[in-house]
Amino acid sequence: MRTYFNRHLYCLGLLAACFSISASAADLDRAEIEKRLASADKQHPADLRRKDLTDLDLSGLDFRNADLWGSDLRRSNLSNSDLSGLNLDLTVMSKINLSGANLSHTSIFGVHMAGANLSGANLTGSRFIANLDRANLSHANLTNADWGVDMKNQPMGLMRVSLNNANLSDANLSGANLNRALLRMANFSGANLHNAVLFGADLAKANLTGANLSGADLSQALLNDANFAGSTLTGARFTGIKDKALLRGLETSKDLDSAIFD
Repeated sequence: MRTYFNRHLYCLGLLAACFSISASAADLDRAEIEKRLASADKQHPADLRRKDLTDLDLSGLDFRNADLWGSDLRRSNLSNSDLSGLNLDLTVMSKINLSGANLSHTSIFGVHMAGANLSGANLTGSRFIANLDRANLSHANLTNADWGVDMKNQPMGLMRVSLNNANLSDANLSGANLNRALLRMANFSGANLHNAVLFGADLAKANLTGANLSGADLSQALLNDANFAGSTLTGARFTGIKDKALLRGLETSKDLDSAIFD
């Protein structure tokens, strides 16, 4: 009986191991992906649509002539890769490494990217509506990025970008649109938010120390315990914020007198 039981457990173990291997194995390897990319062009893009590409090292590759819609890129390394101008809607990107990658003018909608590494990435002109909680975007370039809510296109309710607890220190968000974004406890220390749109954003307990907020629109934003110590507030708009006491560090901010409060 014990022998049968042990054999039964052994077979179950083998089955579990085989399932684990098959479940984690990607559909393609790097060599095959490079081959497809080499023969692709805009009219005939490399077909990577809905492929399982988890845990692969795809760093430094040029994906501009690829179709990655709906692909599974969890934990993959795409650092320094070029994904500019692509439609990456409905891909799976949790814990992905996109550090130093080019994502300028890229669309990412309805994607889970919690814990992703986008440090130093080029995100200029990109359009994101995704979950980026705890993501690292330090030193990233989000100039003119459009990550705000489109109030004319909300058929399924309010769809907005979530950057709670994200690291945006020293990032360039000049002219970026983050209206109504979730930014609770986000780190914007040293960031450039010149002329950024933060209308209606949730910035509760956010760290904005040393940030450049000149010309930024923070009207109707939730700013409870947000820290503005050492920040530049030249022409920043805080309309709808009636209680300055909710904001921390204002006494050490620069050009507070030119900021607009109700």
